[in-house]
Amino acid sequence: MLGLMQDSPLLISGLIEFAARHHHDTEIVSRRVEGDLHRTTYAQVGARARQVANALDRLGLAFSDRVGTLAWNGYRHLELYYGVSGSGRVVHTINPRLSPEQVVWIANHAEDQVLCFDMSFLPIIKAAWSKCTTVKHWIALCDADALPADTGIPGLRSYEAWIGGESEQYAWPSFDERSAAALCYTSGTTGNPKGVLYSHRSTLLHAWGIALPDSLGISARDCVLPVVPMFHVNAWGLPYAAAMTGTKLVFPGAALDGKSVYELIEAEKVTMSAGVPTVWLMLLNHLKANDLQFSTMTRTVIGGSACPPAMIKSFRDDYDVTVLHAWGMTEMSPVGTVCKLKLKHLEMDPAAQLGVLIKQGRSVFGAEMKIVDPDGRELPWDGATSGDLLVRGPWIVSSYFKGEGGDPLVDGWFPTGDVATIDPDGFLQITDRSKDVIKSGGEWISSIDVENIAVAHPAVAMAACIAIAHPKWDERPMLVVVKKPGAELSREAMLAHFEGKLAKWQVPDDVVFVEAIPLGATGKMQKNKLREQFKDYRLPGA
Repeated sequence: MLGLMQDSPLLISGLIEFAARHHHDTEIVSRRVEGDLHRTTYAQVGARARQVANALDRLGLAFSDRVGTLAWNGYRHLELYYGVSGSGRVVHTINPRLSPEQVVWIANHAEDQVLCFDMSFLPIIKAAWSKCTTVKHWIALCDADALPADTGIPGLRSYEAWIGGESEQYAWPSFDERSAAALCYTSGTTGNPKGVLYSHRSTLLHAWGIALPDSLGISARDCVLPVVPMFHVNAWGLPYAAAMTGTKLVFPGAALDGKSVYELIEAEKVTMSAGVPTVWLMLLNHLKANDLQFSTMTRTVIGGSACPPAMIKSFRDDYDVTVLHAWGMTEMSPVGTVCKLKLKHLEMDPAAQLGVLIKQGRSVFGAEMKIVDPDGRELPWDGATSGDLLVRGPWIVSSYFKGEGGDPLVDGWFPTGDVATIDPDGFLQITDRSKDVIKSGGEWISSIDVENIAVAHPAVAMAACIAIAHPKWDERPMLVVVKKPGAELSREAMLAHFEGKLAKWQVPDDVVFVEAIPLGATGKMQKNKLREQFKDYRLPGA
């Protein structure tokens, strides 16, 4: 016997229509690429999202066609989030920190039909457009008079000219809530990036999950500044949760330095922010150097990589800001855990509380987790036993876009590639990373990509890329090289070999030449031995 309740699909269009009706005058503030501060409301975002939907219809895009974005956090990007997905297409956010070659590969693999970009990324587009074989329409996210006269890109239009003549009326279609809504590629895998395809259902469930009080806990009384980019796992779902709860949004655009972020926080009375540790390091340095305090901000979400205990302590003790230490993955939409204290922890002294707060936190309802030994046996939650971390839930990937890499699940669970402990209260602590990818400033770098380029050099016999600790970026790549017999190769020549082949931030910080790289019984490089060998190595300038 089934329940006798109405069956309404969970669709992204419902979020913006709810926000436009119930929070119509709540502001969305954006620092634009043009340098000025732009103000709009949920009602206006809803109207312009409907214009986007009409414009896509006029282009003849089919259901589930992909629309790429190469853009900073801002109101136009938000309008695309809702106009594209709400009309049944798929918004595909591309990381502009990638090289033009990587942007081309991803756009072609996704089969993007339209690509919308901020003008600051015009150089990337100029280098990439002729190789993007599926993109038929190029849209610059700017006013018509800001579009250069001769860009060399056929048919390039400004966003305002593209949607300006369209009606603000649009009947959002109703369809299966399991339909694709957004696509994001992760480089947290070996080889080529893999696409994670989110559904309308998974996106709304994730938004509900992160809005819960014991999660990020945002509400209509908050003002949230997402420093985490909208091209990085949909800004951790905040643009969706904000519409669901009527939260004021403040977008920083490209200005992510400590001074700019602080001034925006103070001017707009931000109560919560979110980003990776490297951004907050710049902010804390600015605060300390100028003897500043926050007047309204009470909490910040820190994820992407482990937050140093000293940063959590500084935010709390020096600035009265609570750090919400969080963990997740692109494959998890991304939030899996958030570190919020339980009632019993409130009686602890600050030092004891810090011992809890440095952990990645407890599961958000909907994200189950377990740790297992190498044979797949589940391990106890005792806070001491570590194992491979697996997750499952309604907003966690079941397979990658186009089936890349085969079935990623193990008995219905997704292996995260992390090694962790879980204590009796359910608090997760990441202790190691089982994959060889390198996490620098919250962004993944594939060691195999680096190695493949290195061994293409005629003087290189073998190369291994490993992570070296860095005080600012958490980890940076270092290349260990075995030269071919009799070959001459300098550090500078090896690093120059990477120019144009990887984004600058993915290029190794240093090169070390060795006689041999340790190999296992099957001929695989034993990077664990290399990491042990170079555990005390200090990178140049670190």
